[in-house]
Amino acid sequence: MARLGFLQAELDSIREQGLWNTIRTVESPQGSWFVVNGQRVLNLCSNNYLGLADDTTLKEAAKAAVDRFGVGPGAVRSISGTQSLHLELEERLARFKGTEATIVLQSGFTANTTTIPAVTGEGDLIFSDELNHASIIDGCRLSKAKVVRHAHNDAADLQRQIQAAGECRRRLVITDGVFSMDGDLAPLPALLEVARKYDCMTMVDDAHGEGVLGDHGRGIVDHYGLVNEIDIEIGTLSKAFGVVGGYVAGSRLLIDYLKQRGRPFLFSTGPTPADVAACLAAVDLLEASDDRVQRLWENARYFKGKMHAAGFDTGKSETPITPVMIGDAAKASQLSRELFEAGVYAQSISFPTVARGKARIRAMISAVHSREDLDFAVEHFTVVGRRLGLV
Repeated sequence: MARLGFLQAELDSIREQGLWNTIRTVESPQGSWFVVNGQRVLNLCSNNYLGLADDTTLKEAAKAAVDRFGVGPGAVRSISGTQSLHLELEERLARFKGTEATIVLQSGFTANTTTIPAVTGEGDLIFSDELNHASIIDGCRLSKAKVVRHAHNDAADLQRQIQAAGECRRRLVITDGVFSMDGDLAPLPALLEVARKYDCMTMVDDAHGEGVLGDHGRGIVDHYGLVNEIDIEIGTLSKAFGVVGGYVAGSRLLIDYLKQRGRPFLFSTGPTPADVAACLAAVDLLEASDDRVQRLWENARYFKGKMHAAGFDTGKSETPITPVMIGDAAKASQLSRELFEAGVYAQSISFPTVARGKARIRAMISAVHSREDLDFAVEHFTVVGRRLGLV
């Protein structure tokens, strides 16, 4: 243990800077309200955009799958055999996304760390938005390709970086679709135009666009009318879909290759039958109706309008992600603590998740929030914010 003693100084420094991440205990299902540390609080910190995490249809599907297939797949899909549920979900997701094929993986994070090292390596160049998610960053590191960062959402700077980088074996342009801390959208049409000009592969991680953007929540590629124009789409099943897992969508050629060379697919057990069945039920619900998607956007517009009227800065969000910009990490942490005491669970976000001086409360709006819920949140944001001198 003495060899790990240096970690205490690091932890002390984290506390002193007001960056300590308090991880509370959830004691009930995810919903508009839930029980955290024994207290019933309004949920403004979940990625459960459509309220499917506690949906009765998804729960019944999961129970039926356990009765039929058991609780686990037994081993990696390439050794013990893939379950028919996995194949069914991959086929359904491909139809939902309008692509030739998909591969289902353990998480959205894993989808990035599966794909990026599989399609790039030494001698290649990756052009990555400076605010891309940690899973993209880690996938790029694993690839051993040279990574060139370009200015956030700046297609002109992407072009300058490609021109300056010179020749290489292969090029990949990669971006988040929706940036999870600010809620802004990648300018996919402009990025795609540059990528095509220089014969670059294109990849978008649509974790926060799935179930939120596009027709019936088909995502940012559908939102821009670019179906089958982007080479690689990464999706998650743990946010709007309400369950857990990730997937890659694209050509049959891409998916066949990932099933042969994607290391997390080959060396880690696949999603459980219950998870896969619940995801299938979520796809059914989204295909049948976009009512939840519409309610999500109505709630987001309502909440942002009320927060602006109260004097809060919600940044440049174009989505239901609502950053309440504070700046100072200690003040953001204090606001989060006092909101929790008042019955509103809205977590503070600070360095290293966001840049120093950009601390915020990230409020996550859901289709299952009522107007009364959102009014309750705005009221307590305002009361606590005034007391702390933030508005």
